[in-house]
Amino acid sequence: MSIPKISIIVPCYNEQDTIYLLLESLLEQTYPQQEMEVVIVDGMSTDRTREQIAAFQGAHPQLNIQIVDNPKRTIPAALNRAIEAAQGEMIVRLDAHSMPRPDYVARSVEALEAGLGENVGGVWEIRPGGQGRLARAIAVAAAHPLGAGDARYRVGGQASAVDTVPFGAFRRELVDRIGYFDETLPINEDYEFNVRARQAGAIIWLDPAIRSVYFARASLSDLACQYWRYGYWKLRMLLRYPHTFRWRQLSGAFVLTWLGLGLLSIWFVFARWLLLAEAIIYISALSMAGIQSAFKERDFSLVFGVPMAIAVMHFSWGTAFLWSLVEYLTLRK
Repeated sequence: MSIPKISIIVPCYNEQDTIYLLLESLLEQTYPQQEMEVVIVDGMSTDRTREQIAAFQGAHPQLNIQIVDNPKRTIPAALNRAIEAAQGEMIVRLDAHSMPRPDYVARSVEALEAGLGENVGGVWEIRPGGQGRLARAIAVAAAHPLGAGDARYRVGGQASAVDTVPFGAFRRELVDRIGYFDETLPINEDYEFNVRARQAGAIIWLDPAIRSVYFARASLSDLACQYWRYGYWKLRMLLRYPHTFRWRQLSGAFVLTWLGLGLLSIWFVFARWLLLAEAIIYISALSMAGIQSAFKERDFSLVFGVPMAIAVMHFSWGTAFLWSLVEYLTLRK
C-alpha cells in the first residue's frame, strides 16, 4: 500500500514561546517523516518566531519545513496560502499554540482512510499558557462545560459525527469540492468551513484518540480579547447560517438580560428582584464550577480562579455578540 503524503499547515503570528514546542512534537510523530511536510504561514511576525523556526531547521534538517508569508495576518488567509503551497494528498491543520501527540498524524490519516469522516479531528488537552494560579484556572475553565458548553473537542466524549472539530485533517479533494476557507471571516473560519462541508454531504468526525495539547491564554485580559473576537464574528457567521445556532451560543441573550433588567430596575421593583435572582443563580453556578474544579484538580485556588475565568468568557463573548449585532443593524439602515 502507498503511504499518503501529508501536508501539515500551521497559521502563525508572534509565536516565539510555542512554535519550537510544536515543531518538536512534529519531529516525534510516528508517521513516516519522508511523507510529511510542514507549511508554516507567518503573518510577518515581529518577535523571534522566525529565529526559532530557523534554529529548529538547523538542528533538525530531516523535517521538511517551508515558510510562507501572510501579509493579510488573518487565519483564513494563512490557511489558504498554506493549502496553495502544500504538496500533500492530505492536509492536517494545526495551531502554533498546540502540541499534537506522537500518533496524531497517523491516527488522523487512519480515520480518513477508514472513511469515518471527510474532516476528522480530536480532543484538546488544555494546559496553562503561562505560569501562576490564574493561568491554571483559565486552562481548567476553558475545558469546563459551563465555559465550553457542548463543544466536544474541549470536554471530550465518544467518537461520533459532530458539527465541528478543532483544526481538522482532510483530503485536498474536499477543498476542491467546497472551496477554500472564507477570508471574510477572521474568526470562526473552521466552523464555517465545516458548515459548507456538511451541506455538501460530508461527515465531520471527532475521535477522542486523536489528541493534542492546547495552550490556553495566560491572562484574563488575553482571554477577554480572545472571546471578544469569538463572539463578534460568531454573529456574522450565524447571519449567514442561522440553522447552525447552538445553545452554547446563548451568551448574547444572557448579557442582554443583565442589561435589560439593569435598565428596567431603575423604574420597576420586579426588575430588581429578577436581576437579583439571576445574579444569585449565576454566582451559585460559577461557585459550584469552582468548587468542583478545585476538588477534581486538588487545587484550592481554582475555587476563585475558575469562576472569574468563566465569567470573563461569558461576558466578553456575549457583549461582543451584541455589539456585532448592533453594528450590523446600524449599517443596514
